[in-house]
Amino acid sequence: MTTIKKTLQTFSRNVDSYEKWFDDHPAIFQSEVEAIRELLPEGELFGIEIGLGTGRIAQALGLKEGIEPCKEMRERAIERGIEVMDARAEHIPYKDLHFDFVLITTSIHYIEDIPMALQEANRVLKRHAVIIIGMIAPESSFGRIYQEKRKQQSFYQHATFYKAPTIIQALRNANFKNIKVFQTLFGEPDSILEVQAMREGMDKGSFILLKGEKK
Repeated sequence: MTTIKKTLQTFSRNVDSYEKWFDDHPAIFQSEVEAIRELLPEGELFGIEIGLGTGRIAQALGLKEGIEPCKEMRERAIERGIEVMDARAEHIPYKDLHFDFVLITTSIHYIEDIPMALQEANRVLKRHAVIIIGMIAPESSFGRIYQEKRKQQSFYQHATFYKAPTIIQALRNANFKNIKVFQTLFGEPDSILEVQAMREGMDKGSFILLKGEKK
């Protein structure tokens, strides 16, 4: 069985646990959402989330479309009023020059072919449109905890925690420019009880955000 099939099976069996995480960690979730919101282009623009899970982040940001390969998660997102297509990041089923932005949050950790996925994101973006990626820094407090959980039957079992410079270089290789780096989630997970503001850089936060512009 391939890694992607194993990953989809894990998520399929644990949708309720996945949803419960958001309910149990409201300040962490809202910190991530507000950081992403700050990076979205202004105005009534047309964007998509890649690997949107059950649609929690998309719903919070008011996004209307996305792709998600896990059937059970897709069904939850549809219940939230989001139009979801059954697809993976390496093969986005939309035409060229279609979106004003592409959002990839922690689903970046489950993409098997990062170069192909970023090329696809570039393809469906309009000229000068942007990509936003949210990821967990492997050397951070969250990263250390999540990597330890890979030894268990958890969502992180098949995750790959990339360092930010690796994804930055992949973005450049995929023809993105003006890449900016931001961070949030400072401290241990159990200590984050209020929404935290985003800062520039990637030296202290567990949640790293990358924003690049299509050339």
